[in-house]
Amino acid sequence: MPEGLKALMSRADKPGRSLPPVDKWNPPFCGDLDIRIARDGTWFYLGSPIGRQALVKLFASVLRRDEDDKHYLVTPVEKIGITVEDAPFLAVELAVEGTGENQVLTLRTNLGDLVEAGPDHPLRFEKEPDSGGLKPYVHVRGRLEALFTRALMYQLAEMMEERDSETETELGIWSGGVFFAVEPDLLRETEEH
Repeated sequence: MPEGLKALMSRADKPGRSLPPVDKWNPPFCGDLDIRIARDGTWFYLGSPIGRQALVKLFASVLRRDEDDKHYLVTPVEKIGITVEDAPFLAVELAVEGTGENQVLTLRTNLGDLVEAGPDHPLRFEKEPDSGGLKPYVHVRGRLEALFTRALMYQLAEMMEERDSETETELGIWSGGVFFAVEPDLLRETEEH
């Protein structure tokens, strides 16, 4: 196993941990709770940061985003709405194996999840409204994503490559046998800034 991946795994939660089956639970909605996940990944309760990482991980283990695009903490008996400013997780560390079409990107989130970008965990890109730059995301689980930290975004940008498609040249990155292209319109918008 490559040293970078070993180091990443040592800082992640133990492999094989099981998460509650929140996607299978259908409890009644019990209202909103003043819990907010800030853009920087900090969890707040009643306006104060939640300092206990174990408590944040517990809440994250029952977090779900439903088809209404809202985030909820879900148990078998209740569903409580919370506020998420951007993405509920941050991609904070990256290990890269291989190159080109054989490249695999493995990411660690701020809460210890390990995610291998590929068909089951796609990457996507959005425009950053303030700067006009790109915001990369990776699918973590359910409808939940991790936003790349700025440092990881720059690392990802350095690895991007061009490839010719049927209609034009695309800019993107390979992982897990999939080429994740940045939408051409998004590239034009970021270049205009």
